[in-house]
Amino acid sequence: MQNTHRSSLEHKHAGLDRRIADEAHRPRPDHLLIAELKRRKLRLKEELATL
Repeated sequence: MQNTHRSSLEHKHAGLDRRIADEAHRPRPDHLLIAELKRRKLRLKEELATL
């Protein structure tokens, strides 16, 4: 069960990483959105560290 949860968190983390990169490469990136995505990514990273 824990491996499934960890795998799910890693998948979400990678998805956020892609969304951040995609937004950053737009002609006019939304910096507020990027900041929010980075906060979410950090929360996932912290949760992964506790597993």
